[in-house]
Amino acid sequence: MNNAFTGIPGELFKAHASPCVSIFMPTSRTFPDNAQDPVRFKNLVARAEADGIAFFGKREMAPLIERLRFVQDDASFWRHTLDGLALFVSPDYFRIFHLQESVLEQARVSDAFYVRPLIRIYQTVERFQVLALTRSEVKLYDATREHLDEIELAPEVPKTMTAALGTEITQPHMTVASYGGTGAAMRHGHSSRKDEEALDNERFFRAVDQGVTNHYSKPSGLPLVLAALPEHQGLFRSISRNSHLLDAGIETDPGSLDSDAMRQKAWQVMEPYQERKIEQMIARFREVEGGTLGTDNPYAIATAAVAGNVSLLLLDGHKFWPGQVDPVSGDILLDEASRLSGRDVLEEMALAVLARGGEVVVLLPERMPTASGAAAIFRHP
Repeated sequence: MNNAFTGIPGELFKAHASPCVSIFMPTSRTFPDNAQDPVRFKNLVARAEADGIAFFGKREMAPLIERLRFVQDDASFWRHTLDGLALFVSPDYFRIFHLQESVLEQARVSDAFYVRPLIRIYQTVERFQVLALTRSEVKLYDATREHLDEIELAPEVPKTMTAALGTEITQPHMTVASYGGTGAAMRHGHSSRKDEEALDNERFFRAVDQGVTNHYSKPSGLPLVLAALPEHQGLFRSISRNSHLLDAGIETDPGSLDSDAMRQKAWQVMEPYQERKIEQMIARFREVEGGTLGTDNPYAIATAAVAGNVSLLLLDGHKFWPGQVDPVSGDILLDEASRLSGRDVLEEMALAVLARGGEVVVLLPERMPTASGAAAIFRHP
């Protein structure tokens, strides 16, 4: 089992050609509430266009606005939203994230993407995925304690056995035996229908495992819960190379579960793993707390974060500290302008850590090992 934790996709921290447009907005899952979502998005695009033209020029913004308006006019897109939307576009990048939590409505144009609203959504240990597997179909879900949402699978991931195997039929195995004293060989097929199904299952599950591993588990780093019949659990686990697959699973036919029942059973599997993960992180911090490799002092953490010296940062998900972190010195700025900027010191520290390859995990207040809102483990003294 791979214990690495992955939150905000690292591609968003890489340098991209400017201008970089970042749009966030709350969305609704059902009609008629979602009928206004395209209108709100249109207004955000207009705001981004005006700001972008003012700072970068009309020629630079035109192709980006064209891509945004394509999304704006796509009626099918707006019928399949969740609780929030984050969209990032630049001359060399375009990606949309459907969020399981609401976000504040905003549009920003800069020379880098604005990812701060994603921190408290993506950097939590509650996120995981569920693979619902039967002989007839495959479904994959993004999940948390409160949500379970089906993912539209990439074309490379087979949704059915037919999609994986095509029209291929497992050929019966042949044996050779001699009878009487003639030495004449006779060939007999000995594969039963059950043997053929077992071979097809193995080939199908192997294709599913490869697709899910390469297109979802490796890029996201999220734990994976398998929902399948007991006999399919054993076969899939025996051939799986997915290091993110949890040892425990949902041992029942996923087709017999509605969405809420699936979510509850998945969380029963995930919760013990999450607890162990949190306990391990807190234990690591306790070992170095008070020494040269660990602190809960936000000022020391901010300096170390900007210097690239934070290996792990734990944040209180309910604590906010108005202010800014100087991106060069790491000084915490609490003057009136900084406090009124709408920025949060803890989130600024998190961004600095993530941008430099560190790990950030947002915890509930009752699980935090400190009262300051932050706890950090340094890479070196």
